[in-house]
Amino acid sequence: MTGTLVLAGTPIGDVGDAPPRLAHELATADVVAAEDTRRLRRLAQALDALPTGRVVSYFEGNEAARTPELVEALVGGARVLLVTDAGMPSVSDPGYRLVAAAVEKDIKVTAVPGPSAVLTALALSGLPVDRFCFEGFLPRKAGERLSRLKDVAEERRTLVYFEAPHRLDDTLAAMAEVFGEGRRAAVCRELTKTYEEVRRGPLAELAAWAAEGVRGEITVVVEGAPERAAGDLDAAELVRRVRVREEAGERRKEAIAAVAADAGIPKREVFDAVVAAKNAAQSAP
Repeated sequence: MTGTLVLAGTPIGDVGDAPPRLAHELATADVVAAEDTRRLRRLAQALDALPTGRVVSYFEGNEAARTPELVEALVGGARVLLVTDAGMPSVSDPGYRLVAAAVEKDIKVTAVPGPSAVLTALALSGLPVDRFCFEGFLPRKAGERLSRLKDVAEERRTLVYFEAPHRLDDTLAAMAEVFGEGRRAAVCRELTKTYEEVRRGPLAELAAWAAEGVRGEITVVVEGAPERAAGDLDAAELVRRVRVREEAGERRKEAIAAVAADAGIPKREVFDAVVAAKNAAQSAP
C-alpha cells in the first residue's frame, strides 16, 4: 500500500487564513517537506499544531536531489505533506517535480486548498476574471523579458505575474512599451498583510509610481489585449503588430499572415501597410 502526497496551501500573509485542515495534516503527517523549516515551525506554533513526523527541507536548491527520497517514503506508505513559504506548492514554488514523480509511480496526490496570491490579486484587480492566464515570474534580463512579453502582446485573457519589488519599475515600463501605455493593470502589494495595497491604473502611470521604489511581495495583473473589429485597426496598429511578432522571432511573411488572420482582413492590406511604413521611414530626413 503506497502512501499519499498532500499539497497544502499556506497563508500568504495573515496566519488566520490558514485552512483548518492544515493544522491536522501538520500534526499527523509522517513527513513534512517545507520550503523553509524555520518558517514552518513558526506557522505550526501559531496553529498549535507541531509536527510529530520527520521535517525536511524542500526548496529550489535541493528539490531535484530530495525528490527521490520523498518518493521512496511515499512508496513505503508514508503520508508526505508538502508546504511552501506562502500559497500553493508548485505554483511558482517547489513541488512540480515531486508531484510528477508521484504521479509516475501511481501514488495518490491530494491537496488542502488554501490562500493563493494569484486568485486573490485577480479578484481585487477590478479587471476581467472570466478568462485569465498565469505567467509567473518574467526573466530578469531585459531582452528576454521583452521577448516574453511580446509573446503575449495580443493575448486577450487577463494576465497575472509575480515580480520582485526591485524589478517592478523596469517590468511595468517594459509592459507599457509592449502592451501600450494605456493598458489597464493593477499592482497588488503585501496581500492580506498589514500594509496591503492595490494600485490600479494605466501601465505608464503605474511604471512612474513604481520608479519611486516599492517594497513587499508583488503580484501584477494586466488587462488582456482588446478585441478590435477589423475596421478599428489602422495601418499603424497593423504595422505595430507585425513588428512585435518579428521581434519575437517570426519571419515577416508569417507575421503578416498571422496579423491578418487575427484582424480578419486580407493579407494584402497588412502587407501594404508594412511596405508604406518602411518607405516612409526610408524617405524621412
